[in-house]
Amino acid sequence: MTQPRPSVMFVCVHNAGRSQMAAGFLTHLSEGAVEVRSAGSVPADQVNPVAVAAMAEVGIDIAEQRPKVLTADDVQASDVVITMGCGDACPFFPGVRYLDWELDDPAGQDLDAVRAIRDEIRARVETVLGELTP
Repeated sequence: MTQPRPSVMFVCVHNAGRSQMAAGFLTHLSEGAVEVRSAGSVPADQVNPVAVAAMAEVGIDIAEQRPKVLTADDVQASDVVITMGCGDACPFFPGVRYLDWELDDPAGQDLDAVRAIRDEIRARVETVLGELTP
């Protein structure tokens, strides 16, 4: 019998920048070994175009992603929930591991600023991936 895939959920307010970039990195780097979700407490209408451009520079396409609303079911179904500025909007469930990443919000930032945020997210995703997979 095989072990179930670990699941990670990334949550930020608008699900338009940080959480989308993190989900893109984890999906790409885990090569399917991790189930990846993302959502926002107050989802935007679209993913931040500057975040899309920054991710495209490193070969990851998040252009087709859409911001999704945060649900308790998604949180409860996740092994790890990584929040990025969603505050008290994220429901808490026993048995779920929570991490809070303090990262600048890419909203309204230029491409150079978003590149720095993207690179910080990648480093943190790599650390989490190393903890989740052998």
